[in-house]
This record gives sequence, C-alpha cells and structure tokens, in this order.
Amino acid sequence: MAIGKYMVLILLIGHLPVWAVCPVWSPARAHEEISQLQQQITQWDASYWQQGVSTVDDGVYDQLNAQLRQWQRCFGEEPQAEVTTPPINGTILHPIPHTGVRKLADKPAMQQWLRNRSDVWVQPKVDGVAVTLVYKDGSLVRAISRGNGLKGEDWTQKVRRIPSIPQTTKGLLANSTLQGEIFLQQKGHIQQKRGGMNARSKVAGMLMRQDNPELLHSLAVFIWAWPDGPEAMHERLTLLADAGFGFTQHYTQPVNNADEVERARTHWWTSELPFVTDGVVVRMGKEPPARNWLPGQGDWLVAWKYPPVARVSEVMGIQFSVGKSGKIAVVALLAPVMLDDKRVQRVNVGSVRRWNEWDIAPGDHLLISLAGQGIPRIDEVVWRGTQRTKPTPPEGHFNSLTCFYATPECQQQFVARLVWLSAKEVLDLEGIGEAGWRELHQAYRFEHIFSWLALTPEQLQSALGVSKGEKLWHQFNLSRQRPFTRWLIAMGIPLTQVTLNATHESSWRQLQAYDESHWRQLPSTGERRARQVIQWRDNRQVNALSNWLAAQRVTGFMP
Repeated sequence: MAIGKYMVLILLIGHLPVWAVCPVWSPARAHEEISQLQQQITQWDASYWQQGVSTVDDGVYDQLNAQLRQWQRCFGEEPQAEVTTPPINGTILHPIPHTGVRKLADKPAMQQWLRNRSDVWVQPKVDGVAVTLVYKDGSLVRAISRGNGLKGEDWTQKVRRIPSIPQTTKGLLANSTLQGEIFLQQKGHIQQKRGGMNARSKVAGMLMRQDNPELLHSLAVFIWAWPDGPEAMHERLTLLADAGFGFTQHYTQPVNNADEVERARTHWWTSELPFVTDGVVVRMGKEPPARNWLPGQGDWLVAWKYPPVARVSEVMGIQFSVGKSGKIAVVALLAPVMLDDKRVQRVNVGSVRRWNEWDIAPGDHLLISLAGQGIPRIDEVVWRGTQRTKPTPPEGHFNSLTCFYATPECQQQFVARLVWLSAKEVLDLEGIGEAGWRELHQAYRFEHIFSWLALTPEQLQSALGVSKGEKLWHQFNLSRQRPFTRWLIAMGIPLTQVTLNATHESSWRQLQAYDESHWRQLPSTGERRARQVIQWRDNRQVNALSNWLAAQRVTGFMP
C-alpha cells in the first residue's frame, strides 16, 4: 500500500506544486471543494469530446485534474480515472491496442531506464491526438481515435480529408496497422518561446466538428509505431518515408546514453519545428510482437517531458507591504512550484486596486509563468475555491512624505526607506538588507531613517557580530562622503539621479534658494513634479533630517 502511494506521488509530481500536501479541511469542506472541481472538469470534458471545443488550456486542465485526484486521495474519495480520450462512443476495436507511454521525471531516471538497453532511438513527443491507421490491400480503410487504448471512435471519414495523410500504400505497408499522432502543422514553431498553444485541443476540435472541413488541411500525422513492422528501425523509417510518412524518419535518431537524449531534447526545445511538442520519447528499436501490446504496458518506450512554461499553484496567503513611497503592494504567497529550475512561492499582484480586479483569495489557484529576467507573473486565476475569505489591506494613509520617523504604524514604510537608501545606486551600504535593518532597528530603536549614522562600532558588533559589525561601521562612515545628490535621493527627493546630475547641486543651502520655476526648467520635470519638489523640501520632517545630517558632518548639509 505504501509503495502504491509513493508511485502516485511520482506520477503527480509533473503537475502538482513541489511538496504538495493535503489541505486542512473539514470533511464537509473537502466534499464541497472536490465536488465543485469535479463538476467543472466534467463540463470541460463534455465540451472537449462532444463538441470539439476547448474552454481551458491543456496545461491548466492537466494540472487541475491532477489537483483533483490529489484531493480525492487526501480525503478518501475514490479518484476517477484520468480522462485523456473520448469517454463516449468508443466502440471501434483497435486491431492492436495503444500502449501509452510512461513518463520519466528527470535525467537520472532516463539514465536508469537506458541501463542495459541498446538499439535505442529518440523522437519528439508530438503534441496532438493519437490515432490508428489501418491499410488493407493498399488502401486506408479505417482511422480510429485512441479512446481507452482498446476501443476508440471511427475517424475514417475525417482522416480521409487530410491531404497529408497517404490514402494508399504499397509493399509491406499495403496491409499494415500504424499508430501515430495527428498534429496541427506549424511554421517554425519554437517550443521554448511559444509553448503548447493548446495544440491538442485544437486538433480534437477540428476532428470533432462537422463544419469547416477545410480546416483539416492544416493537419498531418507523425507515425510513432508500426506494430509487427520490419525489425530494423532503419528499414522501418525508410519505408515509412517512401510511403509519405516523412516526419518520422526526419525526426527519429539513434542515441547511446542520457547525455545524447538530453542534447536532442534541448535541441528540439529551442529549434524551429513543424509541430508542437511536449517532450521527447525514447524507444527501443526492437519491439515485442503486437499480440502482446496492452494499454499501460509499453515498457520498451518512455517519455521525458519538457517543463511547463506555466504552472498552476494554490494561493496560501495574501501579504501587504508598504513601499518607501507609501504605496501598498500586494503579494500572493503560493504553494511552491518549479518554473525553469526556479522555485517560485510568491508572486507580485500589484496595487490594492489591481488585487481587487484580480479578485484573488487564499485557496484560489493561479496560473504562473516567468516574465522577463525570470520574474514570476500571474497569467490568470484558473480556479476559485468554494469558501473565499480575503484579508483587509492596511489603510492607505501613507505617501511619499510619511514615515521618515519611526512609529508603530510606520513600521513597513520605515524599513522600506532603510532598504532603499542602502541600495548600490543610493548610499551603497554593502552587507545589509531588510533582515539586517530590522535587527538593528529592534536593537536600538531608530528615531529616524538616518539614526544608524550615530551607532558606534561596539553597538554594531554587539548586534551583528564582531566581523560584520566592524565592516558595516566602515560602510556607514564612508557614506558621509557620498555625493550630495545621493543623500537627496536617500531622503526621497522626487527627482531621478539623471535630473539631479543636471542641476549640479552641491549643498542644502543652495537647494533652499530655488523656487518652483527653477525646477520646471530641469529635464523631465514639469509643473507637477516641480511642485512636489518644493513640498518635499519644505516638509518639516525633511528639514529636521537635513539639520541632523549637518550635525553628523555629512557632505552638503553643513552650513
């Protein structure tokens, strides 16, 4: 029993967040959540298989389906069989069953599978809809959807309308059964950049619909099995290519080890292809007799899928933070997921207004991807729980002129100001971040954002340790000699470094002499920004800070 559960976890790891755990729900809550998600998936299945219409992305469907099965196991409900093929009308018997393909998690698993195996080949795992093609006396007589692997639907009339699929064959192929993937032809598709494009659903839709038969012209087939065909892979590939099944030969190559599999996998992931792929399939050249083929028992081939470009993750909590300018930012805390070797467990939602527009609450499921520079972003809310309680954000009374001085209600913005002023482009206080600032503030109860300047080496060493404390005191002392404009930025002047550099400001006294018209003449500074500068300069707390910096003999502030 324990082994069975372990295998289930392995199978789900490709879809569920890392370290997925069972939710803490009452039996009633669990039943409600499971029933609602199950109902939604049933509706998606009906739309997909009966009408040929996909209302949800394939990746989202797969991951939410895996989530449903996990919940069912968590709360002792009998999981439904995973629906990957039409659940109804599958009445046509396959001459040879579809075995399916077992999925491996990673390169070590591939190395293990390859051990003691020879005559091994790798192919792209083409993303489409599986089909059986039956040829008799040189003619295509039957096309059958995969169904449950044993029986499927009759797709013969539709497949006969696909020009790229040979309607006649000769030689050994004249009386043959072929298995393959009907796919949507692409022009220069790069999987890494464009992802799955919902290709599976698009193909199914074209084959299910009764209208627009011309859409079938964009389909083709990739043959990945010729049961009881020639024993040698080279011969098999040549005969298939000669018959018009050229994709198979072009995209099948021998491999000797996991490194070569990995190279092919990476190449097809990053190169232009005529189809969508979701990984690679590695297979032995020599296959068992077709009479021994059964669904789920194809041990002579495995798949190594690509990491998804987007993952579904549950929202575990909502966090609010006040930035240095007083703006309230919202962060969604996530059940950890892996994206492109990056562990993601939080995503920025934006402002409170944006959060309300997204309508995100703990328990919801978000589709997360990586934007530029690997920053996580929300693509959409794919599932909302049955019981949604949203936290209350802090009152929005903070602004760019608040929290220069420490008060209980100013805690977040005050620390944000400290983090800001220590940045490389401001005072460049190397060796201290948010955690260090919080530690120092807790130890010595800063009065304002520059109180750290008055700390002694002994105080810093006591709080942070001798080595770190000594280095930080040196950094603090050096900051007194930073350019005057850097200190203005640290104080929150509403101007950029570029604009300040154009002013050639050198002292607080000089700054006080300027009126609004002076600031309006600066680059990228209009009437509104000039007025903000005056308001900032005349602010009582800002002036108190300038006097304190003068007493500390900081460059530009001394009389």
